[in-house]
Amino acid sequence: MTSSNAPTCDVRDCGSPAAPGAPFALCPGHLALAADWVGQQLGVENVLPSPCVACGARLGIRYPSGWLCAVCEWVYGTSPDEDLPRPRVDVVYYIRFKDRMKIGTTSNLRQRMSQLWHEELLAIEPGGRDRERARHSQFSAQRLESSEWFSLSPELLAHVDTLRRGIDDPWALYARWLSEAIAARA
Repeated sequence: MTSSNAPTCDVRDCGSPAAPGAPFALCPGHLALAADWVGQQLGVENVLPSPCVACGARLGIRYPSGWLCAVCEWVYGTSPDEDLPRPRVDVVYYIRFKDRMKIGTTSNLRQRMSQLWHEELLAIEPGGRDRERARHSQFSAQRLESSEWFSLSPELLAHVDTLRRGIDDPWALYARWLSEAIAARA
């Protein structure tokens, strides 16, 4: 039994009580119909059935026609063309070993990190040899002889902090750049 002051559903001839707290005076049934309609138009964010093959993300957007990865927008269920070479993604990396930091560049971050003795991948930024040379010049006062290794300094650490701002994991950022490169050529 409803109170005579309780709002009712705005849908013509419904007369059911409106759902309490709903942004519109609609009954639960009509709210569900509206949510289904919005989902068909805009998609529904949810967990993918399995990780995205392009970037490894778990979050997706489900449309009536299928799923898209919410991170890289890869069409779920399709796979990259195995005949194509992996796209080139040039990065400048910052790794730490004890009290020093290496600034280097690579187009295959995972392979390069497996070759270098380091304790931590601190940050990455897009760029190749030109960007690497610019960073070497920028931090030349901290450079150890003529190597790519630098003494830790407040300026260098501040630069790395700037690169890391909003980035919890440099590997996830690299995966996103790689998936974007895969998606761009598909």
